Amino acid sequence: MKKLFLLPLFLFCLTISAQSVSLLEFEDAEIERIILNENKKNDSLTKSKSTTKTTVNNKLIKRADGFFDKLWYAEAAKVYDEALNGKQKDFPAAVWLRAGDSHYFNSNMKMASKYYQIAYKKDADAVSNDDLFKYAHALKGTGRYKKANRIMKVFNAQDKQTLLADKEASTIENSLAENSKPYEVEIKNLNINSEYSDFSPMIIGAGKFLYASSKDSAFLKTRRYKWNKQPYLDLYVGEVGDDLEKVKNVEKLPQTINSKYHEAAVTFSPDKNTIYFTRNNYGKKLKRDQNGVNHLKIYTSTKTENGWSEAKELPFNSENYSTGHPAMNQDGTKLYFVSDMPGGYGATDVYYVNIKEDGSYSAPINLGEGVNSRRKEMFPFVSENALYFSSNRSEGFGGLDIYKADIINEEYKNITNIGEPINSNKDDFSFVMDEVNNSGYFASNRDGGKGDDDIYAFTNLEIKPPVDMNAIIEGVVLDELTGNPIQEALVALLDEDQNKLAEIATDEKGRFQFDDVRKQSNYTIVSNLLSYNEDSKSIATEDKARISLELLMKKEAAPIVMEDGVKKLKIDNINFDFDRYYIKSDAASELDRLLAVWEEYPEMVIKIESHTDSRGSRAYNQYLSDKRAKATRDYLIKNGIDPSRIASAEGFGEDRPLNNCEDGIPCSRDNHLENRRSEFIIVSM
Repeated sequence: MKKLFLLPLFLFCLTISAQSVSLLEFEDAEIERIILNENKKNDSLTKSKSTTKTTVNNKLIKRADGFFDKLWYAEAAKVYDEALNGKQKDFPAAVWLRAGDSHYFNSNMKMASKYYQIAYKKDADAVSNDDLFKYAHALKGTGRYKKANRIMKVFNAQDKQTLLADKEASTIENSLAENSKPYEVEIKNLNINSEYSDFSPMIIGAGKFLYASSKDSAFLKTRRYKWNKQPYLDLYVGEVGDDLEKVKNVEKLPQTINSKYHEAAVTFSPDKNTIYFTRNNYGKKLKRDQNGVNHLKIYTSTKTENGWSEAKELPFNSENYSTGHPAMNQDGTKLYFVSDMPGGYGATDVYYVNIKEDGSYSAPINLGEGVNSRRKEMFPFVSENALYFSSNRSEGFGGLDIYKADIINEEYKNITNIGEPINSNKDDFSFVMDEVNNSGYFASNRDGGKGDDDIYAFTNLEIKPPVDMNAIIEGVVLDELTGNPIQEALVALLDEDQNKLAEIATDEKGRFQFDDVRKQSNYTIVSNLLSYNEDSKSIATEDKARISLELLMKKEAAPIVMEDGVKKLKIDNINFDFDRYYIKSDAASELDRLLAVWEEYPEMVIKIESHTDSRGSRAYNQYLSDKRAKATRDYLIKNGIDPSRIASAEGFGEDRPLNNCEDGIPCSRDNHLENRRSEFIIVSM
């Protein structure tokens, strides 16, 4: 779909301005470093589509930017390719992102993913969450699922708003896995597909088949849409028999319906005497809002003795946003459609209006969270008890996937990805189905088609409901000796590769709970608390719905010892690198142990004594040890210790070695390291 879900599709890309086209926005540890920068505010939708040019003194790039800003992505992609060939060092990341977008918006995912990867490696600050989302989808479009999933995990970690949909996404992923198992569905490419975009199939009774196509049917020069250099879409009607893939006697609908711009996405009233379809907003020419946007609108026409009447727009259309993709329910009481009107959940949402007995329409009603996501939902189709729609949400196979929602008491439940082979790693949309015969049609730009978007017929489709594959892991953390619950212990959930998936603190009764954990998986649960030894348990969820366990933590003995009549806090030595006085990470973890001891003994006062090895002059070593003592004191104060509880922080240079490594005596590196230390003398407690 080039980008049919951009272009005709919601004809949105055709209708939406450079600022408002948000489309389907969608490596390694380097990528994670790039993305986990929470201060990045730049939105790629604004960045990549804005009319702000990149400051590159290159004629080809400026020419490509000009095409890009006009949304002429096919032309822009060609010029970017020419300019960027073999010149990774010459251009900033913003140029590579625009080049990637130009291919992305025309479904060339191989080139899009290539350019996005170069951009990420060049400049971390140029990367936004929406760029990451597009990159993940581009990877899915080339079949690189593992890499795409890694990137989506980083995206989800950064994009806090995705948390509101996590549970719904988990259910959908379960249905995706269930419906990815092979079954006996047959898929066939239709004979009427062209080298261009063919989609929006509809059976309208008595063997009549209607669809949208951008095929070149003119004898003279055909007007072409600059987005993808294809002719504009028109509506066609033909005849179909028992062989669903064979359509004959195809004719273009009359000019009362087809215009010189786009028409697509059709539905009919139950009696087939009224047609609803999507069209550009235009009179004698395209109409634009104050921002230069040409929106989509839903139009209707009625069958008369002389054919179809002049099309009229519906009253809930707007000059300020788009409406399109109409779908009538079976009794003609509800008209579903897609819109980017304000107040929705994502880029485009599914709405409906009630059709009253007098033929008037209610105000638009959003189908709500679940059907609608933070991305794009489009192409609804309604059967007696189900709603089908396409979405580019993150938990699919790639591009647009087709989903099913059961309609139960006017609520939309059991959202299911209908799986392979209907869905692919490309765009799959325009789904219509006869549920009695389990047959129907859909459109896709998958590999192996005749053109850009092709229409496919299917038979024997079985859609399995989502299976509850989630479990709950719950438990309690107890003191091993007393059996008392331990409050505020941190409990981590690790996968079988020891990646941390979640972490929570125990409540006042020592309890914790992890919801929506996958069945048939292996996990490790680890508990930690300062002054306690950690405990961990490995578990296999198998088919269990709930797993309960106890974690027992043993309190660490306070590291207080008596050495040569002096009471000390005994921990591993706080060692320093040669000629340095900063606190190393291993030293920091030891100092954190002291913090826990101080919490247990609120009256304890200590003094810090720091030492060097014998290398260097005595005067310099004295100076260096003083620096080390003060660095140790500063670390403790910074982490919450009252300065009054540190009596002194003093350096002793090389005067108190722990071994025989004195001046003039050859020693190993480890021997010298032993002498570079800080010690903690207890003054009172």
